[in-house]
Amino acid sequence: MALVGLLGGQSHAQPALEDDELAAVLADRAGISLATGSRQPLRRAPAVATVITAADIAAMGATELDQVLESVPGLHVGRSNQANSPLYVIRGVYSEFNPQTLMLHNGVPVTTLLVGNRGNVWGGLPVENIARIEVIRGPGSALHGADAYSGVINIVTKTAQDAPGTEIGVRAGSFASREGWVHHGGTWGPLQLAAYLRLGRTDGYRRTIEADAQTALDALFATRASLAPGPMNNGLHAVDAGLDLALEAWRWRTHYKLRDDVRSGTGVAGALDPLGRARSRRVVSDLSRQGIVLGPGWTLALTASLLHFEQTIPVPFQLLPPGAFGGAFPQGMIGAPETWERQRRLSAVTTYSAAAGHLVRIGLGHDDLNLYASRELKNFSLVASGPLIGLPVPLPGGQVQEAPVAQSFIGPHRRRLNYLLLQDEWSFRRDWTLTAGVRHDRYTDAGSTTNPRLALVWDTSLNLTSKLLVGRAFRAPSFNEQYGVNPVASGNPAVRPETIQSIEAAFAWQARGDLMLNLSLYHHRLRDMIRIAEGSAVFGNTGAQQGRGFELEAVWQPRRGLRLSGHLALQRSIDDATGQDAAYAPRRHLWARADWRAGGGWQASAQLNHVGGRHRAVGDPRPRIADNTTVDLALHTPQPGRGWALSASVRNLFDADVREPSLAPGQSLPYDLPQAGRAVSLQAVYRH
Repeated sequence: MALVGLLGGQSHAQPALEDDELAAVLADRAGISLATGSRQPLRRAPAVATVITAADIAAMGATELDQVLESVPGLHVGRSNQANSPLYVIRGVYSEFNPQTLMLHNGVPVTTLLVGNRGNVWGGLPVENIARIEVIRGPGSALHGADAYSGVINIVTKTAQDAPGTEIGVRAGSFASREGWVHHGGTWGPLQLAAYLRLGRTDGYRRTIEADAQTALDALFATRASLAPGPMNNGLHAVDAGLDLALEAWRWRTHYKLRDDVRSGTGVAGALDPLGRARSRRVVSDLSRQGIVLGPGWTLALTASLLHFEQTIPVPFQLLPPGAFGGAFPQGMIGAPETWERQRRLSAVTTYSAAAGHLVRIGLGHDDLNLYASRELKNFSLVASGPLIGLPVPLPGGQVQEAPVAQSFIGPHRRRLNYLLLQDEWSFRRDWTLTAGVRHDRYTDAGSTTNPRLALVWDTSLNLTSKLLVGRAFRAPSFNEQYGVNPVASGNPAVRPETIQSIEAAFAWQARGDLMLNLSLYHHRLRDMIRIAEGSAVFGNTGAQQGRGFELEAVWQPRRGLRLSGHLALQRSIDDATGQDAAYAPRRHLWARADWRAGGGWQASAQLNHVGGRHRAVGDPRPRIADNTTVDLALHTPQPGRGWALSASVRNLFDADVREPSLAPGQSLPYDLPQAGRAVSLQAVYRH
């Protein structure tokens, strides 16, 4: 029974467990719904996919989503200088805000409208309420629509069945981090209920920034205004809450996420900022009704969802310190852009299963995406024309003022879209399944796009499954790219969606009874990439890129109680305009993990993560981005069904100097973005 876990296809290894525990884990991890909309065995899913369960997360000692996602083959968690927000870089597709990776929360997109990412004031996501994480690498627009471009990440939260009873947990660690949570799952008559609340705060790591944007200005104006060398500013306060109610075929889920007192990291404009404080509030709610019988073989599922998101700046950012621009800003250059948005989505999906060998899916949907309010406080304006275009100049009086909407960074805008999707899973022979799908999206402001896919899955032999995947995906332009007001990066209402075409081959091989190997190879081509063209100040479809690579995974259980797993991902992405490396994404990523279970139920885990081969952009004279290797350890006491369980973890054990690249030309942060050093965490959980 201990070897059954190796048959799960492209998924991570579980820590070694007793047979009954392992059976329960495998029952959860054996399937994935992200690939087709219907749950199916992972090894036969028509996609290159990974599933990470709550047991995986606990074993690796992870306390935050980004730590977990770094373990996915072909996925590296980079960082932006916008409050150190994460960039989920999949297969070499790198950009400043990372809108090319779609994140779902129980199937609901959490993409925000301004720049197309999860929001610059993201502030992390805790893992205590996560039942599993499903990740698809490669295009997914034929099913999931916009932004399912380089990959899709779906966060599935715990239900009453996932976590029955009550759990109370506390955790404390480095950087004055402390948090506590409570989770309860149970039934009340026919009603199933799961509720979650977590409070946390941290001062954040404070690694030194040796030079910043003001350092370069000081050299130009012969001033000494820069606060560098100086520490980063990374603290925040957090509240997370969730409620899951299920009654027969109905389910209502709602989750609240507050990030308050969020510091600016390296500074919003690449200059150290000791003052600015940001806040984001997010509510994700969905109501669904499954299994409505329409007739023989026909069933219907209905879903309505709401995302409310606001990003505000209670204490305006100090973009540049006092004395900037030769003393033109004696109180510093101050700015506070704020947005409020509401997204409503309706979908109806019907499936037909009465035809032999076919499972047909037909879906209709309507999205109403509304950035309904914005505001900007600032004490400067930007020169809009002439040789000094983009140069900041003080407003009269030098005081912070609210900008008129017409002169703000963006005004309110609304986008609607309707879509139709068709999909057929055709098992035309005993060991062969062909999945064919297409989705058409029609936008009120960004035109129309049609994205097909084909996936052939062949059970080549008893111990080998082979896949051939071809697909196309798109990313809709963000509101900033269409409507933003900035003299050096102006929105363009005529900009079109950017597209990607991909071909992949994947193999899952049970090489021996105790060894599982997964191999995926891919080639993709990106077209109509949305960028500011050289010599222009307006967004346009000016970029193209191609990439290729492979991902090799292995899971080996040499003996009972010990399991080894890991992956090696290699990729190369070339910018068509220069013929050179597309820059910033790792060319190689090596991750390895050992899970060991001793007598009495004690568990230990060790991880190694190596990121290397990152290039600068063409024209950036700085040395190549340094490779880095980190080691993490975790230790757990026996995990009883009831009572206390303790755990401890150390991340970046050897205090490696890990840095994520800052963008060219590097004048803002010439020595890149330093990441956290050694961090210790202690946790206690009581279950009843």
